[in-house]
Amino acid sequence: MLKEERLNFILNEVKVRNRVQLYDIAVKLNVSEDTVRRDLKYLDEQGKIKKVHGGAVSNSFHVYSYREDDIYAHGAKSSIAQKAISLIKEEQVLLMSGGTTNLELARHMPGHMNLTIFTPSLPVAMQLLEHENIETIFIGGRLSHEAQIALGGDTLNTLSQVKADICFLGTGYLDVTEGLTEFDWEVVQLKKQMIKASKRIVALTISEKLNSSQRFKVCDVDDIHTLITELIPENVLLQQFHKSGMEIF
Repeated sequence: MLKEERLNFILNEVKVRNRVQLYDIAVKLNVSEDTVRRDLKYLDEQGKIKKVHGGAVSNSFHVYSYREDDIYAHGAKSSIAQKAISLIKEEQVLLMSGGTTNLELARHMPGHMNLTIFTPSLPVAMQLLEHENIETIFIGGRLSHEAQIALGGDTLNTLSQVKADICFLGTGYLDVTEGLTEFDWEVVQLKKQMIKASKRIVALTISEKLNSSQRFKVCDVDDIHTLITELIPENVLLQQFHKSGMEIF
């Protein structure tokens, strides 16, 4: 594969996934990790991604003020956010994970509702502060440099004391057979605890992330009550999720 083809592949993966691992890219491209490492370094120097230990993250993971240009598939994620808002009711307690789709949801939160929202995501928390009617509670802990979310024992302990009406779960990899998966073990533990802390689990994802999986399992599709994508519920891509019993929006 030519260098330009590798670079385009890596850029697309980072845009879609927000965060990628060097090892996974090397396997998918069938090249050495050193080759991918050099490619990531080049893209970082060009300002197209941010190289981090063991991989890379999207530039959108490192913005504190909202900028549409930094959000991949912004239109699709805005549509998902609007659908998600239709599920929210006055005085509810919500739990939100990280990711750019949840960042978009945080931006679109209704101004007429009084809500309490817990989140371990620093960018999401900062976006929620723009809404005076929302009581924002940041779930603290050791912050991940890559994803800017709180991880570790303190975070999990705080979540064990929360009972949310809805958990809006950002989704990187979702497959009918494999369920919800991640490549970061600590993120898996975080999402598992978020699921335990919530009455209703709503997975938010652009359709490009469907039918994909990673090495560590968060939960089965049976544990997710609702799936929201930018697609209409009748889309053929969602048929297997329909059959699994998920509510589709």
